[in-house]
Amino acid sequence: MSSLMLEEALSAPDVVARQLAADPLSYARLGQALQEQPPSSVLTIARGSSDHAAHYLAYLVMARLGRLVTSLPMSLITLYQSRIHCQGLLSMAFSQSGQSPDLIAPTKFFREGGARTVAFVNASGSPLAAAAEHVFELHAGPEKSVAATKSYIAQLVAGARVVAAWQQDDALRAALNVLPTALEQAAKLDWSAALPVLQNEERLFVLGRGTGLAVAMEAALKLKETCGIQAEAFSGAEVKHGPMALVRDGYPLLVFAPRGPAQAGLLAIAEEMRSRGGRVLLAAPQGTPGAELPLVTTGNEDLDPIALAQSFYPMVEALARARGFNPDVPPNLAKVTKTH
Repeated sequence: MSSLMLEEALSAPDVVARQLAADPLSYARLGQALQEQPPSSVLTIARGSSDHAAHYLAYLVMARLGRLVTSLPMSLITLYQSRIHCQGLLSMAFSQSGQSPDLIAPTKFFREGGARTVAFVNASGSPLAAAAEHVFELHAGPEKSVAATKSYIAQLVAGARVVAAWQQDDALRAALNVLPTALEQAAKLDWSAALPVLQNEERLFVLGRGTGLAVAMEAALKLKETCGIQAEAFSGAEVKHGPMALVRDGYPLLVFAPRGPAQAGLLAIAEEMRSRGGRVLLAAPQGTPGAELPLVTTGNEDLDPIALAQSFYPMVEALARARGFNPDVPPNLAKVTKTH
């Protein structure tokens, strides 16, 4: 019997196609404004899966546009009442529901202070959407499973669209336009090799780097909430600074190594972890030596992590069921989390 989580994950290619057909002028206007009057500082506001999508956008902005991006600790506004300087600031909030008070309050504060405020949100009539100056709807439709899937992928795409518009990068725009086809292929890839390896595990490392680290973070979260596995995400570089002391005697690691400048180092760390006795599940493009989990390549290597997420979700849903969990109803969690 199919779960809502799987149905929603498999609907992501259609969601992305729908989003890409919508709001082109809004993205173009924001991109033009950012070109003509670049921000002096950039920050993101998000939690959970949405924060991982924000991390992806932040990495693209830093790598492609050379502008540092900060993830806002929201308690600075909601608890400490910090009077953050808003002059020249660009704030970008990510949310599925748009209802969490600790996203709404900073967005209001920054807008009232003269900053440019952007919200990527699935619920266009939400309080967060009302608080922001620029609103980009995800067009994901209602998401009923507690574990976000299609809305996360839609957030990744929306972030990439902003970067393409800001850079006025026609090659990235063209790659985005054909992304739904790549996602359809990614959803069909066979990741079943991971199931017998992870079915009885209680802890796990997920390694990524660069643009792929945001998806490693998301994967670790999904493994926690749907499978009850204490999964931790690390940069392929950071894991060598202490965490790898745990790796021995079959310790499981998921290593995400899509194309790009980080790939060679991730392949090397996968081999090193194998030599230490770790049980490595390597996700890499088809034909990569040692890769048990195949990856689709998209029209631009910066979009490959989106296809990676699309391939991961059906696997983690199947793993949850294999471990005796209902992936639609993770214990102790609700669809909308209202924190302050």
